[in-house]
Amino acid sequence: MAVTERRKVELTSETLLSMYERIALIRAFEETTMRQFADGRIPGFVHLYAGEEAVAVGVCTHLDDSDFITSTHRGHGHCIAKGVDVAAMAAELMGRRTGICKGKGGSMHVADVSKGMLGANGIVGGGIPLACGAGLTAKVHGTDAVTICFFGDGASNQGTFHESLNLAAIWKLPVVFVCENNGYAEATTFDYHCSVKDVAARAHGYDIPGVVVDGLDPLAMFEAAGEAIARARRGDGPTLIEAKTYRFYGHEEGDAATYRTAEEVELHRARDPLTTLAAHLVEKGIATDAELERIRAAAQETVDAAYAAGAEAPWPDPSETVEDVYVSYGG
Repeated sequence: MAVTERRKVELTSETLLSMYERIALIRAFEETTMRQFADGRIPGFVHLYAGEEAVAVGVCTHLDDSDFITSTHRGHGHCIAKGVDVAAMAAELMGRRTGICKGKGGSMHVADVSKGMLGANGIVGGGIPLACGAGLTAKVHGTDAVTICFFGDGASNQGTFHESLNLAAIWKLPVVFVCENNGYAEATTFDYHCSVKDVAARAHGYDIPGVVVDGLDPLAMFEAAGEAIARARRGDGPTLIEAKTYRFYGHEEGDAATYRTAEEVELHRARDPLTTLAAHLVEKGIATDAELERIRAAAQETVDAAYAAGAEAPWPDPSETVEDVYVSYGG
């Protein structure tokens, strides 16, 4: 399948600036998280989303708090794109009581149900059937809520992927499946682990639309997601979007990524969504370089303050271990 050509989608200046601000905030959070982890301030493992921001931001710009998303082990960008508070996220990654999950979830299980963010997931493909559950909830309750299911190319080979697409297609669930194909399932190349050239081609087996999108282009992601979300809200069922994207760092912090060449990384960094969207904003006269620099600086200040507050926050008490185990949905 060919990458879907982006039409000249017209976005307002406010929307474009909002997307840039969100991409800048995710990038600042991820690169600061990398330093915090290296300094030993974050327990466990972290998987950075830097480079893939166009996918989450392009999609989530269409959503509000009544819509849902399910995530992966690489979930920080999804959280921020959905509007989760970065201070609460930083505290969560540090294992503190003020974290969004009271320090119990950490990086791979951060969630905020109040924002419709149903959680990062340490299980590869674990969020895919959960998205069907959220979609079924919306259908039963008669709302127009849509669920976005983010997952990686490796997860597209899991049984949960196929079972969930089949179920969503049969019941016409309002779910948009977004495969973030960054070329590697951890260290295994896509052309080795996958039987098809494009994950999106697998949509045909379930008689639903499948599209391949340039996942480094936030405007292309916005357009493709807008069509799929509108289709889901109309009651026409799910869509499979494959975003061809790239992670700028290793699978997790500590991964030297020796399976990639420096030339390959630089080739993709040349299409960094943070810089390409900035160039678009300047070209269109929407913002100046100085204004965009102020946006990036403000994002960094927000993240620095978040981590500073997290470092001063208390640890959770061991007696809280069995609290907050179940969540009730009152929608």
